[in-house]
Amino acid sequence: MSTFIANASHGSRGTRVISLGGYLDAHTASDLEQMIERTIGDGCVRIIVDFSDLEYISSAGLGVFMVFIEQVRSASGDIKLAAMKPKVFTVFDLLGFPVLFEIYPTVEDAVGRFPEPSEA
Repeated sequence: MSTFIANASHGSRGTRVISLGGYLDAHTASDLEQMIERTIGDGCVRIIVDFSDLEYISSAGLGVFMVFIEQVRSASGDIKLAAMKPKVFTVFDLLGFPVLFEIYPTVEDAVGRFPEPSEA
């Protein structure tokens, strides 16, 4: 079993980038949930999730994003997803997540989709 790694860093345009690695499943979903809660608690509702090092995601991992998306969007923010490996994207795609979330090939592409803070 791979470990789950989640790190948050400040991006540009008032964003926070959460980078994931390893396995996001029922055992590790609460770690991501706590990180997103802290991010929102810090007043940041412009969130990008970097999946470039994530090897596996379960339905429990997917559920974390559903918990927060309405709250973030009601605060004029968004959660954008980036850099998914094909097998991780397939899980998102099968469950219809590309209709609900914007998914970008790179973190830089996702950052660029947020307006400048003065434009918000």
